[in-house]
Amino acid sequence: MKIRQRHAVVVDLGFGDAGKGATVDRLCRAMGATTVVRFNGGAQAAHNVVADDGRHHTFAQFGSGALVPGVRTHLSRFVLVDPLALSAEAAHLTAIGVDDPLGGLTVDRRALLATPYHAAANRLREQARGAARHGSCGMGVGETAAYALANPESAPAVGDCAAPLRLTARLAVLRERLADELQLPVERLGPPIEDCVRAYRAFAGTVRMTDERHLPQVLARERVVLEGAQGVLLDEWYGFHPYTTWSTTTFANATTLLAEAGAAGAGDVLRLGVVRTSTTRHGPGPLVTEDPALDPHLPEPHNATGPWQGAFRRGHFDAVAHRYALTVAGGADVLVVTHLDAAARARGLRLCDAYRVEGGEIRDLTPAPPGDLARRRALTERLLRTRPARLERPSRWAEGISDALGLPVLLTSHGPRTSDATFARTRDTPHRTLTPAG
Repeated sequence: MKIRQRHAVVVDLGFGDAGKGATVDRLCRAMGATTVVRFNGGAQAAHNVVADDGRHHTFAQFGSGALVPGVRTHLSRFVLVDPLALSAEAAHLTAIGVDDPLGGLTVDRRALLATPYHAAANRLREQARGAARHGSCGMGVGETAAYALANPESAPAVGDCAAPLRLTARLAVLRERLADELQLPVERLGPPIEDCVRAYRAFAGTVRMTDERHLPQVLARERVVLEGAQGVLLDEWYGFHPYTTWSTTTFANATTLLAEAGAAGAGDVLRLGVVRTSTTRHGPGPLVTEDPALDPHLPEPHNATGPWQGAFRRGHFDAVAHRYALTVAGGADVLVVTHLDAAARARGLRLCDAYRVEGGEIRDLTPAPPGDLARRRALTERLLRTRPARLERPSRWAEGISDALGLPVLLTSHGPRTSDATFARTRDTPHRTLTPAG
């Protein structure tokens, strides 16, 4: 299978966990891509790749093509970088045979630093919500983004790791401000500042930090896969508030990076939307098609209940929610459908093409404007009370999903390993016209 486009962008059209990691790995092999660019999120990502030889890695900050020899990672300015977690991830990649993973990493010096102080504040705030938890990953990503919005002049960034005096001052201000907000002694928020500075200086001496000229050069000379984190239904602008992430999970950041590099010409970029045959989510929030009866039939070896995210929940394929994701993301070119083996195993699994509401049924949701939190919260409250209608089992899952979402399927997977992902031979489906929201 030859992909004619020079670059590909991978986005999850659900709540995450749809199979972005395996998709990126397969695309790198098929396209001959040599760099994976991460364009949102941070260390909270968990993209699983299982190689044919049995090696398994859960990718957080490294690009999910790193098991392919010669594939490098670039962390763009939209990533919230946690050097401590990155070091631990590199150690595991080394242990499973990846040669010098940090040597193949470049990081935009403008990217924000996610620190132990952000993570501690994140967990304390989530604990304080009690039964009203939002389902945070507890890694401090949202706290990092919120602090930078409130304090743009002093938020620590990757470039500060090479400037210890500036870094020390910024970490001190950060820790004091967070401690004041939480009314806690600074010691409760993590290790001494000098320990962080020492670790971050080592990070700066190990990885290559880049400026705004680097990525355009990479995009001009290489084939690149741009990898998103989490899912569109968790998007900071369009997700179901307040059960969202502080990250833009649509194609928007990737589109910006490509446009800045002059690499977004017609026919140059393939946009892939990833879905799985069941719609799932971690923790609280709407999951209209949730059905606990599916749990025993859909084992999830890489997605257990977590102390911060909460339970891993399963539901029937929610075409209404995934159409909403396509609308707010501005559409996609093709679909990737994963977990077809799960659909074959779970005979009770169905596809939901409409919701039952007062007065009848609806097939499509109307997005609220990005800044209208009241309307987004109202939509969330309505979805929490909504139940599925038209639950049917497709005779051919890939084609059924293609019909429901109005897009052709490019790639399918029938298991966790690299060779389980194959390029589809389903018929093309006419593209539905989808207008970006807002």
